[in-house]
Amino acid sequence: QVQLVESGGGLVQAGGSLRLSCAASGTIFSINAMRWYRQAPGKQRELVAVISSGGTTNYTDSVKGRFTISRDNAKNTVTLQMNSLKPEDTAVYYCNFRVRVTLFHEDNYWGQGTQVTVSS
Repeated sequence: QVQLVESGGGLVQAGGSLRLSCAASGTIFSINAMRWYRQAPGKQRELVAVISSGGTTNYTDSVKGRFTISRDNAKNTVTLQMNSLKPEDTAVYYCNFRVRVTLFHEDNYWGQGTQVTVSS
């Protein structure tokens, strides 16, 4: 069984910064892609950023130049550094890992979600 635990959400003023982290524990052979999603009230969950096992990153257009995703493979951890935050960044943020739990089996796992609120 694999568990993801998120930390780092909170309330910040527009223009401020927050740093989210997500750590995996359990039976892990390796971790492929690590992703951050967010879901604002009344909206669908959207992919914010992804980092491959090799370190390649991609971002949704609305956060490019403001958010940075990084990973620490030794600690099974992903971080999302969020700068120049805007009220429209307000949402619950979820991490998602594609985990190889055995040599022949992969599965997706989700964090519990952390609230990010940006005041104007």
